[in-house]
Amino acid sequence: MSLFEDGRPFLHALPAEDRRALLALGRPRAYAPGEVVLREHDRTTFVVAITSGWAAVSVETERGVRLILALRGAGEVVGDQAAVDHGSRSATVTALGRMEAVVVSGDRFRAYLAARPVATVLIMRQFSSRLRSSDGERRSLASERVLQRLAVRLVELAERTGHPGADGAITVDLPLPQHDIAAAVGSTREAVAKALRLLRDQGVVRTASRRFVVTDIGLLRLLAEGRATGEHIPASPRD
Repeated sequence: MSLFEDGRPFLHALPAEDRRALLALGRPRAYAPGEVVLREHDRTTFVVAITSGWAAVSVETERGVRLILALRGAGEVVGDQAAVDHGSRSATVTALGRMEAVVVSGDRFRAYLAARPVATVLIMRQFSSRLRSSDGERRSLASERVLQRLAVRLVELAERTGHPGADGAITVDLPLPQHDIAAAVGSTREAVAKALRLLRDQGVVRTASRRFVVTDIGLLRLLAEGRATGEHIPASPRD
């Protein structure tokens, strides 16, 4: 499972001419922190190409709990599935911090794909990657403890968005409040707070408002792989 897309983002993987052509089809749009970009179950079909910033992709579970499935950043597109199949939105996309993008209508996006085979292949690869990630997420929720799932999320956030310091610590400034971290783990805020407290007490991480610092990435990776639980840090209960 992963919060992030495998491989190069869609826009960055496109040939330069194809990328310019796609962006020319839309209109620039800035989103404020916390603003909804796409809403689950809506019948809109426009596509949003992110040019800067980050967005969270989430769904509401049957229990009414918000689950963050992925984070999307510069170079990625969201809303493409509904644009292609005319179905309802499968998830809500929300800006994390200020985000800038180009909004392209569904009609124009479909015509663009029909005229540019390279773009079509890249979109199909993206569909496949996201489906595999979704399958992995279901397995993780069924089999991994809260502490392990939290460690997985913190490791990938550190590796993909972190800033290494001279002391070897990795600082992550992505604006994810604790309730969003809980939503990304697929657990309650209370269970994640308990797991974070264990990590802080063991000197694995330091936390602040919308920021955390990984001080022992090696141990965090062992926890993420399930190779360190009760032996190094007491295992948290299943949620």
